[in-house]
Amino acid sequence: MLSYFTIDCVIVTFHEGDLKVLLTERNEYPYKDWWAIPGFFVEKDEEMEAAVKRIAYEMTGLKDIYMEQLAAFAGVKRHPEGRILTVAYLAFVKYENVKNKVKPITNYMRQAKWFSMDDLPELAFDHKDILMLAMKKLKTNLSYTLTPYELLPEKFTLTQLQQVYESILGQTLDKRNFRKKMVNLGYLKELDECQTGVSYRAARLYKVDRKKFLKLFS
Repeated sequence: MLSYFTIDCVIVTFHEGDLKVLLTERNEYPYKDWWAIPGFFVEKDEEMEAAVKRIAYEMTGLKDIYMEQLAAFAGVKRHPEGRILTVAYLAFVKYENVKNKVKPITNYMRQAKWFSMDDLPELAFDHKDILMLAMKKLKTNLSYTLTPYELLPEKFTLTQLQQVYESILGQTLDKRNFRKKMVNLGYLKELDECQTGVSYRAARLYKVDRKKFLKLFS
């Protein structure tokens, strides 16, 4: 038996200089054939955290995703069938970990696909509002969370890090000032390694020291 309570999962990644969100194509009414944030009803006797893990897996085929609660949405007109409360969750995944794993395994969704945050299709329900709130949270907390590093490989270049910041903020940052600021914060560890497999001059790789970061911002 299903309740009138749903979970929606905003799953974000970063690939080729672009911030992307996972959307699924609906295969049932209402909004059949529309794109939507992955989500579904919470079962009557199911704990919410268990529902989040189940729904993320059923809609995307992904397991063991860390998700944090974003907000609750309960507008009267958000669903054609009446008031249905949804709790939205936000997650960040490394593209290299999920690029070959995204596929819905339920008949409710036809396919799953990554979309650029700058080129979204028209979305079902109030899912555009949910995504806009997610982006607002990303921008507001950008300097005080490990979010950028959850989107990057374990070892990354300062150019890649700047691209993540620019994608979230929606603006171009001065290269010299950005690098100076990030290095001076003291929680980036410069490695004795450079990029490999690139046709241009290989850049120095870095890692984030999470202990130093947490000490600085806790």
